[in-house]
Amino acid sequence: MPIVNIKVAKGVTTEDKDKLIAGATELLERVLNKPPSSTYVVIEEIDTDNFGVGGESLSVRRGLRER
Repeated sequence: MPIVNIKVAKGVTTEDKDKLIAGATELLERVLNKPPSSTYVVIEEIDTDNFGVGGESLSVRRGLRER
């Protein structure tokens, strides 16, 4: 029973989440021969204030908040 945990910044659409779930499930089936019925995918949304890259939060990088 594989469990895939995907962390993304808030703002991902429902449609894109559906694609992530389907894609991760297909990948485990293709690479590890795991049946889709036993593959669990968890998508965790992180607030952009709590997600950073290059020394600054995504809120700052996206212009949602000033430095």
